[in-house]
Amino acid sequence: MEKVKNRSIAKKVGVAGSLLFGGLALAGCEVAPPEAVAKVLDMGWPDPVTPEGVQVYNFWVWVWAVAWVVGIIMWALFLVAIFKWNAKAQAKKTDDEFPKQLQYNVSLELVLTIIPIVIVFVLFFFTVQAQTVVTARDKDPEVAVDVTAFQWNWKFGYAELSPNFSPTGQKYEGLDAERQAVAEETKNDPEGVKNPNPIHGTSMGDLSYLNYNLIETVGTTDEVPVLVLPVDTPIEFRLASGDVNHAFWVPEFLFKRDAYAHPEANQQERSFQIEKIDQEGAFVGRCAEMCGTYHAMMNFEIRAVSPEDFRDYIRFRNDNPGATNAEALQSIGQEPYATSTRPFNSDRTGTRDGANYSDPNANV
Repeated sequence: MEKVKNRSIAKKVGVAGSLLFGGLALAGCEVAPPEAVAKVLDMGWPDPVTPEGVQVYNFWVWVWAVAWVVGIIMWALFLVAIFKWNAKAQAKKTDDEFPKQLQYNVSLELVLTIIPIVIVFVLFFFTVQAQTVVTARDKDPEVAVDVTAFQWNWKFGYAELSPNFSPTGQKYEGLDAERQAVAEETKNDPEGVKNPNPIHGTSMGDLSYLNYNLIETVGTTDEVPVLVLPVDTPIEFRLASGDVNHAFWVPEFLFKRDAYAHPEANQQERSFQIEKIDQEGAFVGRCAEMCGTYHAMMNFEIRAVSPEDFRDYIRFRNDNPGATNAEALQSIGQEPYATSTRPFNSDRTGTRDGANYSDPNANV
């Protein structure tokens, strides 16, 4: 009798310990996991380069840690049942008594019901916590970028710059009023057009929701667009699509956001903010929404540079409106073209047979 009682106490302690460990692990979702643990449990995720990415990364690793704890407990129970009560083990017994039946054990069933509910509640809490940090729009951005996705490339424009980066020394408004006015004229069809204004009273060719800027970088078939941004600076991205649905994704941000045509009409918050980019470097960006034939080659690059270099870059672009983005990059000592999107080839001629891969060792 004493042995049965001790065994019951041990089971309760084991369950309580498992719950406690799981709770403590999830409670540390904002705390960086040990590096050795992270490298095993991050499942190949890239190292984040933004505080928001760090939040998501830590949450991801700790959730996996708890998942492994739950999984190990369940596997242990399965193995005990398999080896303790299999036919071979039963044949060795001297009696024909069945293992203890627990299907009407109310206490056990309550525990097995409550534990999953607790796990779901805890996961929900920390999911909302991470999501709130990532989607918060109170980071006081010093750089605002208009991002326009289109089949199958990107247009980036500098919408607003704080006095720290403005070429005029005052807050910079990058709106190209002339081109914006032309876009506004597309909102309604002219008289005499067959079936005019079929979409909520606006033209099918309406581009007035897109933003046009004085300093822009436009990707082409021959050149992958490079978006230059400063490190250690709050940044806002304002997204829109010129045609079908696309998605703005930088793997090192550990976050993506869809880009829609008419985002406000589609009930989308088109902008998101990051607190900063933590390190200088080149980071590949991709479209993460299947958008047509050349979706896989719809790449871009974020080039993170020092605030001083970014200020010089903007000044060069402002003072030399006819200069290319490559020339502006060279003016601050950067590689003029994208360095992170290889081995994908942006050339769309002759790629219908799937030959859209460039061998990086071909010229070695």
